[in-house]
Amino acid sequence: MRTIAIANQKGGVGKTTTAVNLATALAAAGMRVILVDFDPQGNASTGFGIGANVRTPSSYDILTQPELADESAKPTDIPGLFVIPATQSLAGAEVELVGQAHATERLKTALARLADIDYVLIDCPPSLSLLTLNALVAANTVLIPLQTEFYALEGLSQLLRTIEEVRARSNPALDIEGVVLTMYDRRNRLSDQVAEDVRAALGSRVFDTVIPRNVRLSEAPSHGMPALIYDLRCPGSVAYLALARELMGTVAKAA
Repeated sequence: MRTIAIANQKGGVGKTTTAVNLATALAAAGMRVILVDFDPQGNASTGFGIGANVRTPSSYDILTQPELADESAKPTDIPGLFVIPATQSLAGAEVELVGQAHATERLKTALARLADIDYVLIDCPPSLSLLTLNALVAANTVLIPLQTEFYALEGLSQLLRTIEEVRARSNPALDIEGVVLTMYDRRNRLSDQVAEDVRAALGSRVFDTVIPRNVRLSEAPSHGMPALIYDLRCPGSVAYLALARELMGTVAKAA
């Protein structure tokens, strides 16, 4: 089982869109996938049409009762893809966990109970919080969505420092899966410039696949489905299928 935290403390960069559609693409490739919605807003759960009345047990519950991990994984309409949904209760988890023993290892303990799963993707909240630290401690790697706009690199150094701290204190094997450029607009020279700057700074850490700005990616969640189900042929869906292939190829080489 490979566990990937999808993280960036900056909001609006495409974390949830990436989590939902990458999970779908991996499942479409025959993988067994669990997406952990670890953001109190619960947008990833909404993106799969999981209503608020069927979200328990949730990602909040497994932090205190790790034995609920299997039960909390809800099947979706995509074969092989399950979601551990989020509720607003998750927002109070940080206050409840502060000062408790092994507070940053709760998610890792819960996910260790899962079996017969190829990939676990964790959709992190837009902050470097105790929830995000739980995700980083539980993960093998971190995938960082980065918007191709002027402030793209602002704050990235802070995330990279946090990853280094987690390596030093709790998870020495944690690695960076890669940076994926999102919301790319070919008509905008700024997008090209940002992409060039990011590749110059991070080199091979940046995926070749670029996710375009695409209205179908934005429309799909309102219909309670991933873009790959809403419109398989739209540029956004095609890009996420390519990202999944690139990710699986990288994993295979590492193995």
